[in-house]
Amino acid sequence: MTTTHLKTVSIAQRGGQPPLSKGQKLFNSLIQKIEKSRAQLAEWEAANTRFHSKYATAVMPLLKNVEELQVKLVYRLDQAGDQPGLSKSERRKLSCMIAENAQDILLTRDDAAIKDIFNKHSDVDYDDIGAADQAGLKSALEDVLGFEFDDDVDLKSQEDLLAHAQKKLLEAQAREDAENEAGQARQATRKKSPKQLAAEAREHAEAQQLRQSIREIYRKLASALHPDREPDARERERKTALMQRVNQAYDKNNLLLLLQLQLELEQIDQAHINNVSEDRLKHYNKILREQLSELQHEIARIESGFAEQAMLDPFAAITPDSVMRNLNAEISNLKRAIRDMQRDLLAFADVQKIKAWLKTFRVSRKRDAFDDFLF
Repeated sequence: MTTTHLKTVSIAQRGGQPPLSKGQKLFNSLIQKIEKSRAQLAEWEAANTRFHSKYATAVMPLLKNVEELQVKLVYRLDQAGDQPGLSKSERRKLSCMIAENAQDILLTRDDAAIKDIFNKHSDVDYDDIGAADQAGLKSALEDVLGFEFDDDVDLKSQEDLLAHAQKKLLEAQAREDAENEAGQARQATRKKSPKQLAAEAREHAEAQQLRQSIREIYRKLASALHPDREPDARERERKTALMQRVNQAYDKNNLLLLLQLQLELEQIDQAHINNVSEDRLKHYNKILREQLSELQHEIARIESGFAEQAMLDPFAAITPDSVMRNLNAEISNLKRAIRDMQRDLLAFADVQKIKAWLKTFRVSRKRDAFDDFLF
């Protein structure tokens, strides 16, 4: 008996019998949606593995190459600015480009030589900009979080600012939790109305019934699969593996998998599924709804993670295939950028070619001009 391909669980329409009830139709519908979501989640998990493997082996080295070439280009342009043959206007334009791109490099790496180049071509010192940025970050965080930072926080350290913000948030959350607990304690001491008591009793009873529905299936499976009762070593190993799956399904309230395992082990048959009572179906459907919701939330979490990492529209539909296509396109773009930057490194050894390029540059679009030059 194999459990590689588990049997499909559904309530069958029987000839000559009344049509399926609303609860039975809902059961079948939830099962189908869960199977579809489960397959979709498996596709995303496989894509996640492929994506991060390819990103680490293909994209990261290319990004490092791009960063190194950006540094070399800034050096090359800085050297060109010291050579004769450029007019004051051209030197001013070139300095603007060098300063802005040196600043971009410094956002991702601490490089004293690049900082010196920035200071050489900029009207302000880079450390002054950093201090102003930190002060702005502190002010912005205080506005968003609703509290002021302590005076001893190091404004030059973004890590210290964020760590202090986290500490303040945890302190505020602890105070709020304490207030909520105190409020709940006060609420608990108040006498509840008969209606409130009845509602709580119904909720408790329903929760107990739902758990009991899962527990009954689990006990039957555990009794049949208990590996300690199996004398044959190979069969004991098989039952141990199956019991692990049963335990995992039980811990996660995975009703569908438990029912599939029951069918596979022939503890139940199609007739048993067809004749599940409406009361039991009601419990099953509630559990299946929760299972479906968990699957859908997990899929949404993975999708949003991909969209954030790839800087895609968070509201645009994406698929595992489209994510891999976007990654392949990014790899192609990076390779093309590297070829262009290598070509430009050679070209910008000639001041005349730099002069020709500067003629296409307008102050109002300096960022776009150099971005086009780089990429």
